[in-house]
Amino acid sequence: MRRILSFFLLIPFLSFAQNQQPNAAQIQLKLKKLNVLGSALYVAAHPDDENTGIITYLANGRLVETAYLSMTRGDGGQNLIGPELRDLLGLIRTQELLAARRIDGGKQFFTRANDFGFSKSADETFTIWNKEEILSDVVQVFRQYQPDVIITRFPPDERAGHGHHTASAILAQEAFDAAAKSDVFPAQVKQFGTWQVKRLYTNTGRWWNNTINENTPGIVTLNMGSYSAALGQSYTEISAISRSQHKSQGFGSRGVRGDQLQFLEYMKGDSAKKDIFEGINTTWSRVKGGEKIQPLVNKAIEGYLMESPALSVPILFQIRNEIVKLDDGIWKKRKLKEVEGLIVDCLGLFFEVTADNYYGTPDRQISASLELVNRSAIDVLIERIESKGLGMDSTSSLVLKNNVPVLLKTKKKIDPSLPYSDPYWLREKHNAGLFTVNNPELIGKPENDPAVSFTFYIKIGNDKLMVNRPVIYKTTDPVKGELSRPFEIVPPVFLNLSKSVFIFSDDKSRNVDVKIIASQASVTGTLKLQVPEGWSVQPAFIPFDLKIKGEEQLKTFTVFPAKSEITASIKAIAEINGQSYDQSLLTIAYDHIPPQTLLPKSEAKLVRLNLKKAGKMIGYIKGAGDEVPTALRNMGYEVWEMKDEEVNAANLLRVDAVVLGIRAVNTNVRMGFIMSELLNYAKNGGTVVVQYNTNNDLETKAFAPYELTLGRDRVTEEDAEVRLLKPNHSLLNVPNKISSKDFEGWVQERGLYFPSKWDSNFEAILSMNDKGETPKDGSLLVAKYGKGHYIYTGLSFFRELPEGVAGSYKLFANIVSIGK
Repeated sequence: MRRILSFFLLIPFLSFAQNQQPNAAQIQLKLKKLNVLGSALYVAAHPDDENTGIITYLANGRLVETAYLSMTRGDGGQNLIGPELRDLLGLIRTQELLAARRIDGGKQFFTRANDFGFSKSADETFTIWNKEEILSDVVQVFRQYQPDVIITRFPPDERAGHGHHTASAILAQEAFDAAAKSDVFPAQVKQFGTWQVKRLYTNTGRWWNNTINENTPGIVTLNMGSYSAALGQSYTEISAISRSQHKSQGFGSRGVRGDQLQFLEYMKGDSAKKDIFEGINTTWSRVKGGEKIQPLVNKAIEGYLMESPALSVPILFQIRNEIVKLDDGIWKKRKLKEVEGLIVDCLGLFFEVTADNYYGTPDRQISASLELVNRSAIDVLIERIESKGLGMDSTSSLVLKNNVPVLLKTKKKIDPSLPYSDPYWLREKHNAGLFTVNNPELIGKPENDPAVSFTFYIKIGNDKLMVNRPVIYKTTDPVKGELSRPFEIVPPVFLNLSKSVFIFSDDKSRNVDVKIIASQASVTGTLKLQVPEGWSVQPAFIPFDLKIKGEEQLKTFTVFPAKSEITASIKAIAEINGQSYDQSLLTIAYDHIPPQTLLPKSEAKLVRLNLKKAGKMIGYIKGAGDEVPTALRNMGYEVWEMKDEEVNAANLLRVDAVVLGIRAVNTNVRMGFIMSELLNYAKNGGTVVVQYNTNNDLETKAFAPYELTLGRDRVTEEDAEVRLLKPNHSLLNVPNKISSKDFEGWVQERGLYFPSKWDSNFEAILSMNDKGETPKDGSLLVAKYGKGHYIYTGLSFFRELPEGVAGSYKLFANIVSIGK
């Protein structure tokens, strides 16, 4: 797994399907789907909650329109492949869902709900989300998508095991009724009308009903394990590949073969006896005028020749022309898109537009190359080429002959009114439960539309068709071959502060660096820093002159802090021709998803606190990935991010403490060998700090010097009272005095997966609990071991330190300073 998290786009590419031509067998399946007018919507709470087996089976086996509605983008989860959390993790998990849908054939929807972390009840979830807002989103998706059948992943009660899970089922059931009522969210009705879903079932899980089987009364079964000769795999094999796209959650799955039953439990609407689409008309006769289309599609299926798909083009145009005559409606829209896609597929048309760079700025020119290839014996006439984003509208009389490539070039300015390409739900600040989306047209959409597109108006005989293609950027990697990524629109400069958190541990000035990067040629202006009241910065501004696109300059300011402790922010601003720009550039790239460009405000946390520490060098052993090493460096430590082979007695003598990254015992297969070295190090006077792990998939059970049993306890209320069980313990006094005030301002949670049992050699330092629950004392345990110390903590330092929470810095400094 390759990951890039950088301030500037160097070479992060991914080859993702833009122009992927289906093979003849896949075209045949698409033809058969043209004759199926049924739809299903799977509903759950998070990315990875969906049953990819059911989605694969319905989309590819039953050939019905199939989609997944995820309430959230998974922002509150953990990350097994890198340090990204919260909004950044949500962006990764969004793309993992889209990668999964490209494999299993489903579509993807979201609400505006933010995954704020683990929730213990639906009531808490609805309070934070604002239930009415999210219900309106669910109703809008129901009305827009018009599913015949709804399948929820979870039951609408505590058996779902997570407040978000329960809430997703409750919302689905309420939306089932609300979507059909014209007086509920009437503004939506004007655009989408009302919609009555036929039935709602729950995909009953074995963990809450382990006695269910195909003979249970009221149960409808789906056999996902059947084999598709056209696809060369069983639906369960395909679904395993789909589920394996959830790599950030460690959900790599193994394909299975043979019958695999899924059980659906009746909840609302008309019940079915044997089949989920029982009593639902899935033929063309459900549409007025469709009786003319059904025999044409049958004829197209019967006459299809896999060796010559283009022979089907004439009858496909007949089908298209009949669909055009239908009254407007969801099936006209869907089937028109399907048949037009089939025409393009059968002709083997390859239309691609590539830019000379992977980003551009408004009102500046880009060079675009057009490659047009008709891979059939049917002549294709290009009558017109249009790109609204580039102000291009060109008539043409270009004939595309069989397999004769046509290459065109154009240079046009980007429309200055086009928005930047950062994810639409992250453009505005949002609260804990709800993303800010000012344009209701965007609600439900998984991602932005392409930044710039081209439309080709083509003519085949007497029939006309439009083909749309996004602008992309391509390159050739010497190892991976041809790679591509989306073309994106960005501001003329990026302002990247050197740190996300600046710690001022005393009243001395610090240098603050800003990297200014040109995204276009010839950018001149001034750069300044905005600091809170009582702080000052020198110089007041710094001029810059960037002549070449991609040029970088590092500018240094001196910041003078206030004397009192405070947590605030610092902001970089560039002035160019009277216009202010204040966005940084952040790129996330993994091999399994397209590169993601974010343009967050060029801001960083300023933390003024009287921080004391002991020791100089900290060893850090990577786990699932976190930003704790960065935080330690902010405290003034030198951090040695140790490789497995570097963890030995000689090297450990060089460090003052060793910190294990989150879930290191879960993810590092060498941990059984490493831990024996670490425990010897502690015995001889060192300090070993182990951050949280789960009690599943431990690579070794001997990760502590004394008995320690990991549990499932967590405190999800970030403002839960924290009680000091050992107020005189050195962890709470040396070198920093810790009080209850140091637990103010924590984000998302207090901690997770606290130990449930521990040996008497451990001292419990803190106690906390969510409202209505018993005290949880296992969040911070310390034991003397030989001459040194062993500390286990489930406190969420991996969340708090990157957020600049002052108290977390003071407490973590005490932890790594113990015994010094």
